[in-house]
Amino acid sequence: MIQARNLTKRYGSTTAVDDLSFDVLPGRVTGFLGPNGAGKSTTMRMILGLDDPTRGQVLVNGTPYRQRRHPLREVGAHLDARAFLDGRSAYDHLLGLAASNHIPRQRVETVLDLVGLSNVARKRAGGFSMGMGQRLGIAVALLGDPGILILDEPTNGLDPEGILWIRNLLKAMAAEGRTVFVSSHLMSEMGLTADHIIVIGRGKLVADANLDDFLRHSAGSYVRVSSPQEDRLAALLTEKGGAVRRAGDGALAVNGLDRDFIGDLAAQHDLALHELTMHEPSLEAAFFELTEGAVDFHATAASH
Repeated sequence: MIQARNLTKRYGSTTAVDDLSFDVLPGRVTGFLGPNGAGKSTTMRMILGLDDPTRGQVLVNGTPYRQRRHPLREVGAHLDARAFLDGRSAYDHLLGLAASNHIPRQRVETVLDLVGLSNVARKRAGGFSMGMGQRLGIAVALLGDPGILILDEPTNGLDPEGILWIRNLLKAMAAEGRTVFVSSHLMSEMGLTADHIIVIGRGKLVADANLDDFLRHSAGSYVRVSSPQEDRLAALLTEKGGAVRRAGDGALAVNGLDRDFIGDLAAQHDLALHELTMHEPSLEAAFFELTEGAVDFHATAASH
């Protein structure tokens, strides 16, 4: 479990993280989202004791990370795909880390096989592609078989097979009861991977919610319903407090009432329904809607 309380980091007059509080719980994949410059990497660095907070604190299983005696056996982290010596082989890189944390040598071969690097284990890591570097970094994170995983943009440089692999890996780790905290700019992938999301913008907490609840309560969410008694149904829904608009194809789009309530209401008044579905926006659409005012860098359309 990771607990951040009033976490703040300033660099001179710039506030990178601003009074941030959240919990990352075991048994689920928590996606950490935010625009560029939102403070995600700085927050992760403070969790791992690489940066000192200006104010507040962050605890890992009840104590600061720096106080862990064998950190790799408790927290596996991957923040940089090139965090290795170019002249050292993948095997030797992992072996040195294993020795520093009293991890058995055979675990090195296990994680190399797990991340798909067994065939290049003795080659110099400096010749690795970005995707291979990502796999080596993930192998480091898994080396101590930790209960907590912290990964910053782990899909960068991975091909589609690699992205599917990391998605399944994270889900499997969470299913085993581990704490999984992962940042990504790939909203479509987070929509498939995360159970819970924490969104920050300009260093501040914007959302901390179950993914399904987050999508369901976004402005782009509505119930779509159609009936041969459309006018009567629209009047009933409005009477019950729903905001009803015509969808343009004979259906109604309803906000403010949930799908089950609408179905029960129609049944009570003997109204036939031909469609009753929940329409939820993609995570990408909901994310942009939520963070629109917290983006520091905007692109402009090219002129011709």
